[in-house]
Amino acid sequence: MKVISKQRNSKMCIICGLDNEYGLRAPFYNMEDGSVMTKFRYRAQHQSYPQRVHGGLITAMLDEMGLRALWAKDLCEKQFGVTMSLEAKFRKPVPYDEDLLGKAVITKDTANFLITEASITDLHGTVLANGTIKYIKLQVDKIADNVSAHEEMCYLIEDGVREIDYV
Repeated sequence: MKVISKQRNSKMCIICGLDNEYGLRAPFYNMEDGSVMTKFRYRAQHQSYPQRVHGGLITAMLDEMGLRALWAKDLCEKQFGVTMSLEAKFRKPVPYDEDLLGKAVITKDTANFLITEASITDLHGTVLANGTIKYIKLQVDKIADNVSAHEEMCYLIEDGVREIDYV
């Protein structure tokens, strides 16, 4: 599937923050079908039991992709939101130290709310986890005091990715 553009990364987010030594530093791409995708890998520091990623970090990735689906739709990063609810299903153990794919699409978008479907798969297309996430749309100044979205979401590093193989 063709990449339309790359989204920005933040400084400290556990999922996309490039300055967070414990984070995934995941890149996110706006795709030709209107979805957002990422190719990423968890590390041993993200485990719960040996050989398995912690469910909270799996859920965090689903949540991150869900809101980023809004940015894939609008091809901008000006709208933000806060998670209202997240229903996750853990289908198979999610491994660390292996490449994984994440994908999210909007299923409902209103003036104030957003619902998305997100999934994490292995490179063979096996769904490892998926979820439905609901957000309330909020301006950044309603989410946190004295934070500039432009200053936090400051990294746009082109990496040459033009396609992502998705089964």
